[in-house]
Amino acid sequence: MLFAWGRPGRAVLAVVLVLCVLLARPAAASVGDRLPEFKECVEICKTENCGPDAEHRTPIPFHRRLLLWSCASECDYTCQHIITARRLAAEPPRSVEQFHGKWPFVRVFGIQEPMSVLFSAGNFLAHYDGLHNKILANIPATYPLRRFYVMLAYVSMAAWVFSVIFHVRDFPVTEQLDYFGAGASVLYGMYYTPIRVFRLDRASKAGILRLWTVVCVGLYCMHVAYLKLWTWDYTYNMAANVACGVVQNALWSWFSFHRYRKSGMMWAVWPGIVVAWVLCAMSLELLDFPPIWGAFDAHSLWHLGTIAPTVLFYNFLVRDAQDDIAASRRLKA
Repeated sequence: MLFAWGRPGRAVLAVVLVLCVLLARPAAASVGDRLPEFKECVEICKTENCGPDAEHRTPIPFHRRLLLWSCASECDYTCQHIITARRLAAEPPRSVEQFHGKWPFVRVFGIQEPMSVLFSAGNFLAHYDGLHNKILANIPATYPLRRFYVMLAYVSMAAWVFSVIFHVRDFPVTEQLDYFGAGASVLYGMYYTPIRVFRLDRASKAGILRLWTVVCVGLYCMHVAYLKLWTWDYTYNMAANVACGVVQNALWSWFSFHRYRKSGMMWAVWPGIVVAWVLCAMSLELLDFPPIWGAFDAHSLWHLGTIAPTVLFYNFLVRDAQDDIAASRRLKA
C-alpha cells in the first residue's frame, strides 16, 4: 500500500464520484434542428439566397467568410434566431431549444460562442503566466520536477488554444482538436500528479517513472485511435476524462490534507482548495441553461471558473518546490 485513505480523503473521493456520475450523462439529440418550422425556414432561405437562380442573394461580409461562414450556414444561423424569437414571443412563451447540440448564441464578428472563446483565452493566459512568471522565474532549472511542470503548462496551453478554435467555429475537425487537446491535458494531469505525490522523479524510482510514462503515452494513443479510427463516442470520451480526473483530484486532495497536517503551512491546502473550486465550477455544467443575453451559458461560465484555480495552483507549485529545495539544503548542511 502506497498510502491509506483517511476519512477526509474518502469524503472528497465520494463527492468527486457523485459529481462525475451526474456529469457523465448521455447527450440527447437537439430538439431545435428537428422542428418543422426550423427546417422550413432554412429551406426557404436557401432557395431565396443560395441557389444559382436566387433572387435575393445577400453578400456575406469578408470577416465572416474568413471564418468559413457560407450561405447555407448563414441561413442556419439566421433561422435559429428567427425560430427562437417566435417561440419566446408566443403566448405562453415556449422554451429555447438547442440546434445541432448548441444553444442559439449571438455571434460577434463571426465568432460562434464569444464568451467561451474569451474565457478559454483567459485560461490560456493563466497557464502562460504560470509558465513564464511562476515556474521559469522562480524554480531553478536543476530542480527535478520543473520539467514536468513546464510540460504541464505547454500541454494545457495547447488544449486551450484548441478550445478557442473550436468555440470560434464548430466543425468536425475543430471539435476533434478540442477533444483531443482536452484529453491530453487531463491525462497529463493524471501522469504528473503521482510523479509529485510519490516523488517518482528520484533516481531510485527511475524504472517506475519509465513504466508510468509508457503506460500514459500508450493510454493516450489508444484513446485517440479509438475515437478517430473506431467510433466517435461522446459517452466514452466523457468517461475516460472523468476517470483521469478522479485519480488526480483524489491524489491532490489526499496530498493536501496530509501535507497540511504534517507541516501546518496554509499553502499546503491550496491543491485541496483547487480541487473543490474546480468541482464547484464543473457543477455549472449540470445546469445547462439557455445563454443569458445570447452569450453566457453554463459551459462558458465553467471555462471562466477554471481561471482562478489555475493561478492558485501555479502559486502552489512554486511554494512547494521552494519548500522542497530549502528542506534539501537543510539536510545537506
